[in-house]
Amino acid sequence: MTEVAFHFNVPDKLSYSCRLLRKAWSSGARVVVTAEADMLDRLDQLLWTFSPLEFVPHCHLTGIPSTVSATPVVLAGSLEACPHHEVLVNLGHQVPAGFERFERFIELVTLADEDRVAARGRWKHYADRGYAMKRYDLAGAGAS
Repeated sequence: MTEVAFHFNVPDKLSYSCRLLRKAWSSGARVVVTAEADMLDRLDQLLWTFSPLEFVPHCHLTGIPSTVSATPVVLAGSLEACPHHEVLVNLGHQVPAGFERFERFIELVTLADEDRVAARGRWKHYADRGYAMKRYDLAGAGAS
């Protein structure tokens, strides 16, 4: 069964995502990030610039199939044609269709009220289906 983890009180979802993806990539994990198209485009831009000495290889799912399957971080609006199912990170507000195909699933939740409300609904959705959830509260953890 998919391991579901919520990272709460994320100060900046995009910056935190970059650090999380850098850590995942350096450990050899293969990650799919899902969100709305504008959020994925902003993450794509930030991954090119957030750390001048550490590039995180990534591409959009809509790229050349051989490139997508070889890339450790894939940005995907839909999970239908994902090349790997190791780790999924959700930056969106909806339950991603097909999340259960992944070994690990990470939800990022900011301090914004609308984000927190949407996350509560997703938490309930997963709990109602029997998924055990891990909770990581970044408040006071020094994450920025």
